[in-house]
Amino acid sequence: MTVFAAPAYDDHEAIVYVRDPAAGLRAIIAIHRSRGTTAGGGTRMMTYETEAGALDDALRLSRGMTYKHVMCESPYGGAKAVIIGDPARDKTEALLLAMGRAIDGLGGRFLSGEDVGLSNDDVMTMARATKWTVGQGGMGADTSPMTAEGVFHAIRAAVAHRLGRDDVEGLRVAIQGVGGVGMALAARLAAAGAYLWVADPRPQAAAEAVAAFGATEVAVDAVSALDVDIFSPCALGGILNDATVPRIKAAIVAGAANNQLAADRHGAALHDSGTLYVPDYVANAGGVIQAIHGGADGGGNEVARRLAAIGDRCREIFARAEADGIPTSEAADRMARERLGAD
Repeated sequence: MTVFAAPAYDDHEAIVYVRDPAAGLRAIIAIHRSRGTTAGGGTRMMTYETEAGALDDALRLSRGMTYKHVMCESPYGGAKAVIIGDPARDKTEALLLAMGRAIDGLGGRFLSGEDVGLSNDDVMTMARATKWTVGQGGMGADTSPMTAEGVFHAIRAAVAHRLGRDDVEGLRVAIQGVGGVGMALAARLAAAGAYLWVADPRPQAAAEAVAAFGATEVAVDAVSALDVDIFSPCALGGILNDATVPRIKAAIVAGAANNQLAADRHGAALHDSGTLYVPDYVANAGGVIQAIHGGADGGGNEVARRLAAIGDRCREIFARAEADGIPTSEAADRMARERLGAD
């Protein structure tokens, strides 16, 4: 299979394969759209069963980043990098510096930050080899709370649309993944009076949510099928697939994970089942907003205004989906493409 024939290829501007044998680095950088400026997106490190799987991840994630940027009125384009390897075993200083050099070699076409498998400290190591990262200075702050806050605004918009109420008090929410964003979202929902169920493959993370918020722990493979009001995927992508979608009982699906739909048809399947899906790249844009507008002082009112606008964007998507009789995922994609065409 060639790159141009890959199922997730979407007229990407550039796909760069990176190899540094001495550092043990194998990576793919995908630039979807630069929009006449810099394309922004994180660098993740994961094990992949095949090179084709790594390429598919980079292609899909980079397109999602373009849509995320354009939908939250960011001036940047979208890109993503994936490092092939086990971060617990293969991540070294030499590998991170090699990745930094690879990013630097693109001359500013790609601005990167942390993602799955990399910490802010790892990005700071990469930054020793390139200035094209957001893991330094005022841009290096943890964006998890702001991502969670944006998802909370998206959830409130979905609750108003689907359940006809303005609050989440007493609603039942199942959160898959209580890492940085999932834990911050759990705190926000608990403070607003929601009842929580949590699932995470790391027992300590789930136990922390149980102790802090009175949540109920459930198995990872059972969380999507719980009889709750809201299912919130906050772990890895592809959770909305042929196996899980038919089992979902929640009225709303809204979370922080990227690429939640395993394929476009799963957005249509959720629509057909009556489940309101909040497109992930709209809901989880808080981290991008914080990185761009936060600065050293945190951004204050400007960041808060743009986070609240996530709810407004969701309402636009819901209205368009209803008016056109299409899934919310398709409505969001159409809006993003229209905005790209207007650049």
